[in-house]
Amino acid sequence: MRHKVAGRKLGRKTEHRLAMFRNMATSLLQHERIYTTVPKAKDLRSFVDWLITLGKRGDLHARRQALGFVRSKKVVHKLFAEIAPRYRDRNGGYTRIVKMGFRRGDGAPMCLIELVEAGDRGSQESA
Repeated sequence: MRHKVAGRKLGRKTEHRLAMFRNMATSLLQHERIYTTVPKAKDLRSFVDWLITLGKRGDLHARRQALGFVRSKKVVHKLFAEIAPRYRDRNGGYTRIVKMGFRRGDGAPMCLIELVEAGDRGSQESA
């Protein structure tokens, strides 16, 4: 039984899965949207939310923690200089998953995961 076991294995060993999420988080922060499968996107959210929270903290220790995960100085600089200030008034929920149908080869559910813009509050502001 899998009671209270968080996360998915996604058919990969731990090291491979962590490396995949590092690469995906780097790509998402660099391009601000990526196209992937729904289960991968749902697991990627927690990593990206954690990285943006580090960027909002903005101290040296947070920058070093982000560099330990992302390992691209340009992307970490973009995270701390451009992305994190966008979300200074937002408490979580930095990503959006838009389902895009199914992959032709194996029928896997595909989606677009993107960073929510700072002004994109939608119905919350109008209410």
